[in-house]
Amino acid sequence: MMPIMLKKTMLWVFFALLTAFSLSTADALSKRAMAPDRSTQGQAKSDEYVIAWVREGYALPFIALAFFFIPIPHLDKTFWLSVLVLLPLEIAALILYVKAIKLSPLSLTIPYMALSPVFIIIIAFSLLGELPDKSGFAGIFLITVGAYLLNAKASSLGLLGPIKAIAKERGSVLMIIVAIIYSVTSTIGKIAVQHSSPIFFGFFYPLLLTIALSIVVGAKGTLHGVVSRPATFLTIGIFTAIMILSHFLAISMADVAYVISIKRTSLIFSVLYGWVVFKEVDIGERLLGSGLMLAGIVSITVF
Repeated sequence: MMPIMLKKTMLWVFFALLTAFSLSTADALSKRAMAPDRSTQGQAKSDEYVIAWVREGYALPFIALAFFFIPIPHLDKTFWLSVLVLLPLEIAALILYVKAIKLSPLSLTIPYMALSPVFIIIIAFSLLGELPDKSGFAGIFLITVGAYLLNAKASSLGLLGPIKAIAKERGSVLMIIVAIIYSVTSTIGKIAVQHSSPIFFGFFYPLLLTIALSIVVGAKGTLHGVVSRPATFLTIGIFTAIMILSHFLAISMADVAYVISIKRTSLIFSVLYGWVVFKEVDIGERLLGSGLMLAGIVSITVF
C-alpha cells in the first residue's frame, strides 16, 4: 500500500515540476523568438503581440483534445460577467509579460512574478481589513529581501541602489505591473471557476484569450505574423500546452497551494535559462534572490 501512495505523491510532484519547467521553457523560447535579427538590420524577429498570440493560439490544438474528456458545466451570467472583466486585464498582462522578457534579462524579470501573492495580501488588507498570519508576514519578508538581492550588485551605490536599479530596468517594472494585474485577476478568476469548474475553465479560457488576442493583433495589422515561423511557434505552443495540461493533472492529485508552490520553481528555471542560453551575468545573486522569493511563496501559500 505504501509504495502505491508514494508513487502517487511523486506523480503530482513530477507534474508540478513539469509545469514549472514547461512555463520557463516557453518563456525562454519566446524571448529568443523576439531577439533582434541581423538579416533585418537589428529588428526583432517577432513583436510581443504576435508572441502573446502564439503562446495561446499554438497551444489550442493540443488543449482542445481535453474537451473530449471533460464535462461542460452550466455557465451562468456571473461566469460570463467575470470572463468579460478578466479578458482585457489578462490580455494586457500577457502582452506586458512578453514585452518584459523581450526588453530585459529573464533573471531580472520572471522572479518579480513572486510579488503577486504579496499584492494579493495588500489588496485583501486594503479592501477587507484582513491581516496575514505569521507565515504570511514571513513570506512577505522573504520575497522583499529576495527582490532586493536580485540587484544586490547595485548596493555599492548605496542602500537604495538595488531598488533604484529596478526602476532603471524596464522589463522589471513591466513584470511588477503584471504581478499587480495578476493579483487582481486571480480573485476574479476564482469567481469564474466557482461558476463553472476548474478543469473546464482551465481549458476553455485559453480559447477565449486566443479569440480576443486575434482581434487585438488584427487591429495592429500583424496577424499575418502568427504564421511566419510555424516550427518555432509550434514549439512554444507545445510547451505552453504541456504547462497547462500538467498543471491540471497536478491539481487533480494534490492541494492547489502545494502545486502552485512547486510550480513557482519556474523562477529558478528561468534564471538558469538566462545564464545558460542568454549568457546573463550576476547569476549567483539572482539565484539567491529567486530562491528567497520562492521560499516566501511557499510560506504564504502552504503554511
